[in-house]
Amino acid sequence: MDNDYILSQFAAIEKKVEKLIDVCESHETANLELKNKIKSLEEELQGKIAAEKKIAQEKALIRSKIDNLLVKLDEIAET
Repeated sequence: MDNDYILSQFAAIEKKVEKLIDVCESHETANLELKNKIKSLEEELQGKIAAEKKIAQEKALIRSKIDNLLVKLDEIAET
């Protein structure tokens, strides 16, 4: 075989490998960005879950106080 042909084939392979490396690096960067976005969204979700839980507790407390007031009003109305 001709040495020039072999060298050109190696050069072509080298270019393809470099392109693959560039693609892998860009995928790694995109993957890291997506992982960071997932982490951010998970933290946001946890915050919303905590806020929802707090609201539910406040509603239960308010409901309890209203029920107690209604009982007292019933007691007053009966007397």
